[in-house]
Amino acid sequence: MTAPAPAPQSVYVYGVVRASHAVPPGRTGVGERPAPVRTVRAGALAAVISDAPARLRAKRRDLLAHQDLALTLGRDGPVLPMRFGMVAPDEESVRRQLLCTQHDYLAALERVEGRVEMNLKALPTEADLGALVREDPEVSRLRTAARRAPGYEASVRLGEAVARGLRRRAAAAAATVLAELSAVADATVHGPEVEGCVLNASFLLDRREQRRFDGAVERLAGAHRDRAELRLTGPLPCYSFTEGRA
Repeated sequence: MTAPAPAPQSVYVYGVVRASHAVPPGRTGVGERPAPVRTVRAGALAAVISDAPARLRAKRRDLLAHQDLALTLGRDGPVLPMRFGMVAPDEESVRRQLLCTQHDYLAALERVEGRVEMNLKALPTEADLGALVREDPEVSRLRTAARRAPGYEASVRLGEAVARGLRRRAAAAAATVLAELSAVADATVHGPEVEGCVLNASFLLDRREQRRFDGAVERLAGAHRDRAELRLTGPLPCYSFTEGRA
């Protein structure tokens, strides 16, 4: 009696690279017992994979392992990083995907070669409330009203108006920042809304321009510190500029 064939092993996919792109030796992937990282080649492409862990959770350890591998791969050539948690049924399904979308993948790799992603978030700041009172007629009116007739409702209305005013002036500063930084970057995309932020944008940047970009962010942060707080993260794998490819 013939024994049944073993079920295919599902695989965790970290990203797509050119077939000639080597994976650093000794790398392991995500999970409580990380499996060795390897490649699945198909034509001119390769997917960087490992055996999928039995239980996968978005723990800090695994999120960092995923991102660190993408950054490491990016030092030796372009990579199309997958978002955390991408699992395929087996190696053969990955191979078929590479073959049927090879043209799009190769074009995307060309697009991000020699580039990194930088993410910028802008948040309102209360650094200069006095200026807001002077500049915002609604805040000024409600502040005067609250002083004349103090009370809970007056305080709530004033607080809400201040929050709106802070957000408006932060958004105006962020628009100026976005325009200047976009002139340095190869491409810019808006990310999903983030609670408390007036701007969440990612920039595709030539690695050689990173110092110039960082300097521009530092200068703009100083120029707008009374209106907006700027938070820069990066360099990152080019997640925001390679999506929609699968």
